[in-house]
Amino acid sequence: MHFHQHLFKRGENVFYCADGYGKLSQVALWYIGGLLHHGGAVLAFTNPSTNSYRRLVPGFEAPINAFFSLGNRSAAIRVPKYADQPDTARFEFRPPDASCNIYLALAVQLMAGLDGIRKRMDPREMGFGPIDENIFAWTPEQRKAIKALPSSLRQAIEALEKDHEFLLCGGVFDEGQISEWIMVKSDEHYAVLNRPHPFEMELYFDA
Repeated sequence: MHFHQHLFKRGENVFYCADGYGKLSQVALWYIGGLLHHGGAVLAFTNPSTNSYRRLVPGFEAPINAFFSLGNRSAAIRVPKYADQPDTARFEFRPPDASCNIYLALAVQLMAGLDGIRKRMDPREMGFGPIDENIFAWTPEQRKAIKALPSSLRQAIEALEKDHEFLLCGGVFDEGQISEWIMVKSDEHYAVLNRPHPFEMELYFDA
């Protein structure tokens, strides 16, 4: 479930710049910087089930890498080439799935992006791209330079535990809400971890 995002101020798309990469403005890049910087914590809300990570695996054009790109489908953020007009310029955040609560998912992405704007987090300076090459043609050593997003609900919850200050700005979230979310999702993680999977029965029942 991809989230296409752009911000408007007084009817003007502040993400548009005619000369920018993918027609994106510096404000848009700062927003992208914040979203990728806080990406691990964001996934705790946008990918809130253990099943959310079944599709986030390497080698299948899954959006598992914290970088932005015009055309690379393994990027967490893709800039649509066709969205090149003042009112359409935008990007899409590609990791989320439909198990998320839409209101929470939108809120955490917006908070991460606004934090990036406030702090002027330039994704180019932070090592988040842009990368428009086929990274699967890179050597393993080259790919190590790319930050990976969480590959499990537990990793996302751990990221949220360490990084949630940006969500408290303006009282949008509070510590109690975040602690409760971490507790509930941790319980779900361990409930699945501590039970046999049906495929394990197929693999080992007659061992």
